[in-house]
Amino acid sequence: MSKHAANRRRFKRIAFDARTELIQGPNHWPVKLIDLSLKGLLVERPEPWSGDAHKMFSVDIHLSEEAEIRMDVQLTHEEHGQLGFVCRYISLESISSLRRLIELNLGDPAELERELGALIDA
Repeated sequence: MSKHAANRRRFKRIAFDARTELIQGPNHWPVKLIDLSLKGLLVERPEPWSGDAHKMFSVDIHLSEEAEIRMDVQLTHEEHGQLGFVCRYISLESISSLRRLIELNLGDPAELERELGALIDA
């Protein structure tokens, strides 16, 4: 099994709808968020799409007027009109917001702790 496939199985993905923007240099694309995990996210590929897979992206996920999650991400796959990204950097404030969001959606604190442990080991 590839490392990518192993990560997909290890981290629960939650379907979540939030205003999301993908950024690379001067380019900004509003995207539809499909799902989110502690390790990355999946979005619908915007049209037109001119992102460079060899360069880093930033993603802003707007949870509310006061809260957002910002990550620096790398494109890992593009298929079936979707873009998959792995998180390369996330601030403490953003990881706290993401953790709370996942905790609320999983409904099981023990499951969240297992995922956080897997993230640290990854």
